Amino acid sequence: MKYLTQRMRRFCAFITGFSFFVSGVLKLIDPVGAGLVIDEYLSFMHMSFLGVLSKPMGTMLAFAETAIGAALVTGVWRKATAIAAAAFMCFFTLLTLVLVIFNPEMDCGCFGEAIHLTHMQTFLKNIVLCMLLAGAFLPFRDLGGPKPRKYAAFGITAASMAAFTIYSLLHIPVVDFTDYRAGSFLQSAESSYSDIDGDAYEAVFIYEKDGIRKSFGLEELPDSTWTFISTETESKEGYRDTSVPLSFFDAVGTYHDSEAAHGKVMAIAIHDPHMKAKKWVRIMKFADNAENAGFRVLMLAASSGELIGEELEDIAPDLARQIKERLFYSDYKTLITAVRSNGGAIYINDGMIAGKWSNRSLPDAEQLERLYGTEAEEIMAERTTRSSLSFQGFMLYVCAVMLLL
Repeated sequence: MKYLTQRMRRFCAFITGFSFFVSGVLKLIDPVGAGLVIDEYLSFMHMSFLGVLSKPMGTMLAFAETAIGAALVTGVWRKATAIAAAAFMCFFTLLTLVLVIFNPEMDCGCFGEAIHLTHMQTFLKNIVLCMLLAGAFLPFRDLGGPKPRKYAAFGITAASMAAFTIYSLLHIPVVDFTDYRAGSFLQSAESSYSDIDGDAYEAVFIYEKDGIRKSFGLEELPDSTWTFISTETESKEGYRDTSVPLSFFDAVGTYHDSEAAHGKVMAIAIHDPHMKAKKWVRIMKFADNAENAGFRVLMLAASSGELIGEELEDIAPDLARQIKERLFYSDYKTLITAVRSNGGAIYINDGMIAGKWSNRSLPDAEQLERLYGTEAEEIMAERTTRSSLSFQGFMLYVCAVMLLL
C-alpha cells in the first residue's frame, strides 16, 4: 500500500512538473514575447514604470518555471521543490483569480504564443495543478528521495535550458507561434488575388523519395532524405481568415501598405530606433545588399525619423540623413510581433511571409542573391523544417535526460 501511495504521489509530481516545464520552455523560446506579457501585467497593476524590466523579468520567471518543472520530474530536492512550486502556484492562482474578476483584455501568456487560454481556463488549470501538488506533497513527510543519478539529470537539463535561453535571447524564436509566422499572408495582399480568396487556399509541398512522390502541408514537412519537387495551391477545408496587418506610412502620413504585397520585399523592422551607430551601419549595409540583389527594401520604424538617436547624428550625419530618407513608420506592437529582433528582417514574397532573420544573423550579399533566385515556397519549407526538427530534437533530448538518466 505504501509503495502504491508513493507511486501516485510521484505521478502527481510528474504531471505537474511536465506542465511547468512545457509552459516555461514555450516562453523561453520567445523571451521578447514573454516580456510583452509581463508588460501587460504591469500595466494592469498600474506599475508601468517597471516596464524596462519586463523582458528580464519574463525570462527569469520562465527559466524558474522550467527549473521547477525539471526538479519535479526528476524528483530532486523534493521539500525545497515543493515549497517553490507551491509559492509559484499560489501567487499565479491568486493573480488569475483577479483577472477572472476584472476580465481585462489581455492574454495570460501561460504557454507563450503557442496556446491561448481565457482567464477562466487559466484559473481552472491552476486549480488543477494546485490539487496535483497537494496530492504529490501532502502530508509533507515521507517524501522519499531520488536516485543519485537524477541530480546529474537535473544539472544537465538546467545547463541545457540555460544554453537554450541564451540562444533565444540572441536570435528570433526557433519556432514561430505568432500570427506572422512563415506562410501567413498580409491583409494588403488580398488585392493581389482578385480572382480567388488567398486565405481560402494553402500551399502543398511535393517531395520525392525512392521514386515516390507525396504531398505535405507546411506543418508536416518530411526530413532531409526527401527531395523537394514543387509546390501547389489547394483549397482549404473550413478555412478562416488568417491574414495579418502590416500598415506603414511615410513622413507626410500617406500609407504604402500595398508596397509590401507585390514582388520580393525585404522589410527591416525597427521597433526601437535608439540603437548604436554600429547597428545602424549593419542595417544599412544589409539594405544596400538586398537592393543590389533585386529586393524591394522597406525600412519600418516605430517612431518618427527625428528619434533615430543623437549618437548617430553626431557620429555619422550623412548616414542618419540616408536612413531618414528611406524610413517608413508603423505601429510598435505590429513590428515587434512581426520580427522579435530589433533591426531584424522579414522576407515577403507577393504578400506571403517566407522567412525571418534576427539582426545578428542578417543574410550577406551572396545569401541574398541565392534567396532572390530561389522559389519563396522552397525557402519557407527549408527553414521551417530545419527549425521544427531542431526544436523537436532538443525537446526529445532534454526529456530523455530527465526520464532515462
